[in-house]
Amino acid sequence: MQPTPALAALLADAILVVHVGIVAFVILGAIAIFVGRTRWPWVRGFRWRLTHVLLMVFIALQAWLGALCPLTVWEQALRRRAGQAAYGESFIEHWLSRLIFFDAPWWSFVAAYSAFAALVLLAWFVVPPTRRRAT
Repeated sequence: MQPTPALAALLADAILVVHVGIVAFVILGAIAIFVGRTRWPWVRGFRWRLTHVLLMVFIALQAWLGALCPLTVWEQALRRRAGQAAYGESFIEHWLSRLIFFDAPWWSFVAAYSAFAALVLLAWFVVPPTRRRAT
């Protein structure tokens, strides 16, 4: 069953909000790890850190494979169903270029994702996560 155009637009907006939340989690999470390594015990939480590093590795791998994020693909399909304009590039590329009015080649985003993934992986070793001990 296909959603109505109005529902498709609403779902596309919801996916966009989730996507922004994931981007914020990845970026702000990396900052929090380094800033809060001695102040905030939660930044060393194993599950939180594992989620963070796996998500960033997934993002970088997608970039290397030239694949769009599944959230981008889903959002754009819903936007087309709603009769709205859809963008063809990645979520970050689209919104970042709109934000700073900079049109960059795809390889620059691959490099940026890879560098950020390397930073997140480095954080795993520089600020290692801790596992809770069973009580």
